[in-house]
Amino acid sequence: MYPFLRLFKEMLLSRNAAPLGLSDEHVSTHICWPWDLDMWNELNNGRTLTLYDLGRIPLAGRAGLIRTLKTEKWGLTVAGAVIRYRRRVRGMDRITMRSRLLCWDSRFVYIEQSMWKRDGACSSHAVFRTAVTDQNGIVGTDRVMKALGFDAVSPDMPDWVATWIAAEDQRPWPPMQD
Repeated sequence: MYPFLRLFKEMLLSRNAAPLGLSDEHVSTHICWPWDLDMWNELNNGRTLTLYDLGRIPLAGRAGLIRTLKTEKWGLTVAGAVIRYRRRVRGMDRITMRSRLLCWDSRFVYIEQSMWKRDGACSSHAVFRTAVTDQNGIVGTDRVMKALGFDAVSPDMPDWVATWIAAEDQRPWPPMQD
């Protein structure tokens, strides 16, 4: 089940936090509860992706995007993700999540997120390709930035992100048609 109560808690906690600029980072702390575990008493890999919502959505709220989505009647979607798992998160472990806008192109905004253990080790790192949508499909990032009141140029896209995007462009869609 989706962690609606935890998301509500995170939105309440971030509601009165200082607004974030485009290059600012949202930091939040979470606990790996028993319902987040797999059969090896570790944070389930799929649940990790869901828990990243608990950082990404408050990040959007603090940057003013949630308010803009409501005003413009836009939606928000994830169009792709790449994740690297490196350290186990066990039941009842406390993790710190860091979330920030990495860069954008004409259609997508790339959000970088990581989870950190108490000992300072990074347990996972992800980049999400996100898009704002309306009834006609994807809303261009220039229009989104204008609606947010930002007149900014995207930070340089890291080479490893550009390589991931190029690899994604090579993947057949629909898949498994050979």
